[in-house]
Amino acid sequence: MIDILLVLTLVAAFSITFFLLSRWIKDAKRTELMWEDMNKFKKPKIAGAGGITVIIGFVFSLFLYVGIKTFIFNTTENLVEILAVICTFLLIGLIGFKDDILGWEVGARQYWKVLLTIPVAIPLAVINVSNSVISIPFFGIVDFGILYPLFFVPIAIIGASNGFNMLAGMNGLEAGLGVIILGFMGFVAWQNDLGWVAVIAVVMVASLLAFLIYNWIPAKVFPGDTLTYSIGALIGIVAVLGSMEKIGAVLFFPFFVELVLKAKYKFQTECFGVPQKDGKLELPGGKIYSVTHIALKILKKFNLNTERNTVLLIIFGEILLCGVCWIFLI
Repeated sequence: MIDILLVLTLVAAFSITFFLLSRWIKDAKRTELMWEDMNKFKKPKIAGAGGITVIIGFVFSLFLYVGIKTFIFNTTENLVEILAVICTFLLIGLIGFKDDILGWEVGARQYWKVLLTIPVAIPLAVINVSNSVISIPFFGIVDFGILYPLFFVPIAIIGASNGFNMLAGMNGLEAGLGVIILGFMGFVAWQNDLGWVAVIAVVMVASLLAFLIYNWIPAKVFPGDTLTYSIGALIGIVAVLGSMEKIGAVLFFPFFVELVLKAKYKFQTECFGVPQKDGKLELPGGKIYSVTHIALKILKKFNLNTERNTVLLIIFGEILLCGVCWIFLI
């Protein structure tokens, strides 16, 4: 019966997100919440901040899951933990949505974005749900005790949310990476008998798959900071709850590279390419400011430097990292 509940929850997440997206796109056009697609030559305007629909689909589906478990299966196992996840997820989504609505020009500055994400980890920190014992290379097994929920949990969530937000700006990139990372982490959690953690991950995957239908190239809707912050935070949450800190670190390798590149140019650069009439993308000024530009440079050698191929190459790289984790860390 639990398997039926999981299927029902996944169907709900996909359906709610898909239905809301169609409405959101129409409402965004009506209210002129439209953003330019910077990787297209004619810069068409696309519905913005569509990530809010994923948040609603994810949260309502988890409430459905909790409600059925509570009233039909008469169990409240892991209820507090799931509700804490929902609280954190909603808080980070609210911060992203605020920045989306205010716009890039008048939205929160970079350091304010980081500071604003600090309180979102409080719901998970105060319930002390994670395992404080970690295996560290050269040090062996270390028990961090109370430092883990009060220090490392917030660092994981804040770092993941802000890190994921930096590698964005191409159709399907953010949602695609989210599907791969959370899908793999959900599978690992399931393998480790952490079914409730796996449910959290795969419910988000279901919502993201619905979002990708409208966000894949050429996109009809953009995710905005609303979704990038939320995906990143959830990756950090799943890593903590599933004791997958090492896996999370490996899967976040592209985002560490992005951080280095962004820091090199004082966070004044973007991930966009320079669109050409023939649909190709060129490097801005011939330089590399982002992981997307590294992918573009590789693809240009084969005359395949399009937005679609850039996104697919980065996603393929993430799949390879999942393979590395499977071979060496599981």
